[in-house]
Amino acid sequence: MSFKEGIKLKMKDYITIIGGGLAGCEAAYQIAKKKIKVKLYEMKPFQFSPAHSNQDLAEIVCSNSFKSNLLTNACGLLKEELRRLDSLLIRIADETRVPAGQALAVDRDAFAQKVTKEITQNPYIEVIHKEVSDIREMLKEGIVIIATGPLTSDGLANQIQELTGQDKLYFYDAAAPILEKDSINFDIAFYGNRYSQEKKKEETEEQWKQRLAKQEREEQSYINLPMEKEEYETFWKELVEAEVVTLHEFEKREIFEGCMPIEVMAKRGMDTLRFGPLKPVGFDDPRTARRPYAVVQLRQDDKKASLYNMVGFQTNLKYGEQKRIFSKIPGLEKAEFVKYGVMHRNTYINASQLLKETYQLKAIPNLYFAGQITGVEGYVESISSGLVAGLNASDDFGDGGKNHCFSEYTVIGALAKYISTPNDKFQPMNANFGILPELEGKRIRDKKLRYTKLAERSLENLDKK
Repeated sequence: MSFKEGIKLKMKDYITIIGGGLAGCEAAYQIAKKKIKVKLYEMKPFQFSPAHSNQDLAEIVCSNSFKSNLLTNACGLLKEELRRLDSLLIRIADETRVPAGQALAVDRDAFAQKVTKEITQNPYIEVIHKEVSDIREMLKEGIVIIATGPLTSDGLANQIQELTGQDKLYFYDAAAPILEKDSINFDIAFYGNRYSQEKKKEETEEQWKQRLAKQEREEQSYINLPMEKEEYETFWKELVEAEVVTLHEFEKREIFEGCMPIEVMAKRGMDTLRFGPLKPVGFDDPRTARRPYAVVQLRQDDKKASLYNMVGFQTNLKYGEQKRIFSKIPGLEKAEFVKYGVMHRNTYINASQLLKETYQLKAIPNLYFAGQITGVEGYVESISSGLVAGLNASDDFGDGGKNHCFSEYTVIGALAKYISTPNDKFQPMNANFGILPELEGKRIRDKKLRYTKLAERSLENLDKK
């Protein structure tokens, strides 16, 4: 009999949370609001991960920006949803903000200090500074929320593998940018898999064009962006001279060698990409009826075919450089990137198979997950998952007859649905309008107006909750 089959609950009078980061602190606050006791385990200051350096809870280790505050930005909309749901961490972010234009940026030290004060002084929350590597007894004593982040310790990671029945936790070593299909210029781009585009010997010019048109209607898994010699060489030059992110030493050791950054590949020679991810073999440009010099492929990333990722473009370029350089690719001049490429360690579970929309483990109902370990990516997204997990754990602690499943028309609900929907190619995701259902009625071409309507619909549905 496995461990998870042998759990016999004794149900203590508190909920256990492992991890005092953004998600763990938000979950603790939401539970304490219901006058339910919380034991919050945080291994600092006795043990630090390679990325952490101070003793406070909710330490921000990368950028101090919580991204845009505008409602026409999905992350800005998510923050407004969280404000209306009384998120502790978004409130403190607002209180400790520093000038950053339309973005919400914070004084990272003031932010962490204020969160620490709020949590430690809450009479319903007990902070225990101890590393947790064994959660067997905790699970036998009641509800547990794991919010240990992308640098979960090896001992706990091994236990999570056992509990979830997975061979391994996923290591998000490299990922390519993801963009909105609606922002692609289809005067240049065309659909089709490799080799399916070539004109057959027996086909007339008209038959070939008709077949391509039919494929466009039926096959939308791949979008292709042809490049001529001069366009390719300009792109290559920009790529090899671009600024890259400096990785932590521990990340440099752990990046999977088979996922080579595209900028590193480019530096091996001007034609390296043309014999790799940008090879033009198997394609004809419908505009010219001949093979292009190079081809960038985009692969469908969601069921609605609203998001596409750039095949082979895992990268360590700075985000601004990705926007600048990748927009030089013909057809991507006005591309809207919902997620930039990354290369770093990020431990996460296969949430699409394991979790409910409540962030609850299907196989063990008294175990919840929150934060980046669930497959949400970003500060605000982690806070969102902590809030939802905290609310549902609170309901479960009581009569268990309710649950907080937010509408998929809200960003908070769409994120929860995204990470809990079966997906063989599951990857972590941040807030973006592409995961929301489309507006009903006639398509709104104006992007700002469309996003405004999506935001209005979101907040209306949130208020109904």
